[in-house]
Amino acid sequence: MKDLKPKEIVTELDKYIIGQKDAKKSVAIALRNRWRRRQLDKDLQEEIAPKNIILIGPTGVGKTEIARRLANLTDSPFYKVEASKFTEVGYVGRDVESMIRDIVELTVNNLRVRQQDDVQEKAAKMAEERVLDILLPPSPSTPATPAFGDNLPAPAENNDDTIPSGSTREKLRTMLRRGKLDSRKVDLDVTAQASPMVEIFSNTGMEEMGINVKDMLGNLMPKNTKRRKVSVKDAMKILTMEEAAHLVDMEKVKTDAIEMVEQSGIIFIDEIDKIAGKGQSHGPEVSKEGVQRDLLPIVEGSSVPTKYGTVKTDHILFIASGAFHVSKPSDLIPELQGRFPIRVELTSLGAEEFTRILTEPKNALVLQYIALLRTEGVVISFTQDAVEKIADIAVEVNSTTENIGARRLHTLMEKLLEEILFEAPDIEEKTLTIDAGFVTKQLMDIVENQDLSRYIL
Repeated sequence: MKDLKPKEIVTELDKYIIGQKDAKKSVAIALRNRWRRRQLDKDLQEEIAPKNIILIGPTGVGKTEIARRLANLTDSPFYKVEASKFTEVGYVGRDVESMIRDIVELTVNNLRVRQQDDVQEKAAKMAEERVLDILLPPSPSTPATPAFGDNLPAPAENNDDTIPSGSTREKLRTMLRRGKLDSRKVDLDVTAQASPMVEIFSNTGMEEMGINVKDMLGNLMPKNTKRRKVSVKDAMKILTMEEAAHLVDMEKVKTDAIEMVEQSGIIFIDEIDKIAGKGQSHGPEVSKEGVQRDLLPIVEGSSVPTKYGTVKTDHILFIASGAFHVSKPSDLIPELQGRFPIRVELTSLGAEEFTRILTEPKNALVLQYIALLRTEGVVISFTQDAVEKIADIAVEVNSTTENIGARRLHTLMEKLLEEILFEAPDIEEKTLTIDAGFVTKQLMDIVENQDLSRYIL
């Protein structure tokens, strides 16, 4: 973050998202403010709360994409959740604290994988010793081999089949490194620990109780080892993974994960407009306002227990989004409104934006289909008038049916290239040009028939 200025954040987002300058500017400022806060004295750091954001706009305009790319850009823990999946306390279902447990779980897994990658070289040396022990079990009279493969002789540079003189173990080591033993079968004991299936319903959260009970009983259960006959090459992979897992300091991983979530975590709450509304629910219906009140302490800042430790949510950045067609942000309870001080309205997309979306981003749809068909040896190209025609049709279909924004381009492109994608392996003409006439021929009949377009497009 030290090297990412707000303007540079916006520039990076521009590579994937067309338009929406105001939204990009707001999230860039919010992100930079997090870095600024961490440069302050500890006492002042605790006093500065994150400026949570509500992104307001119809579906398919880039709300989710902005938040997701933002997290990738800064390597921050990121979790996306739909507000409509939560239930009020007292009902069976997902409680709001589960979002904190989930983001911690994801962060722990990511950090564990990174640490395992860092110790791969050392783990590979340890695995090599274990494979050699299987191939040539050490006898009591055999001198001990160097620990972890330190000071091992380098493999021979030549590629012939000659084996250098020396002990049998060193001969086997050289053959192993050259890959001459890859196909040999060996018996390997693989640890397999079955987790007992237990579910407990509790007002503290069914998911968390279920996990804790499984962990507790799982540690009491004896670890089963299953003997398998595998190739030496596969044995090296399995044993390297085992050794890497043993080398990882899980206590440090847990501590680092909790700190990352607390200081730089981003939680994206989608469909927050679905829980907006001033009560008046009747019967056994989950109260929207009840979900909001459960959500409030998490956004305000509270301590949430997880199986890795207690997580404080005071400085997690919450980005909420919603179309707000029926409700409006002011329908949220006042306390929750106050915790989302930044409101950004995203604009609907028109033909000009659709044209740019099809061709400009790094993951542009046109580029995706060109790459997909190239795997079959088919080279397709799109003329500018074809791209503009697709954009015009997307605008027209969005106006006559449900407006789903840029997602309409996916349905149009798939229908447009349906025959080419189907015939691609057997097609004789390997070079095709998609022009406006081809687009009109493939799509206009469906577009003009509104009843048909509602089902197909």
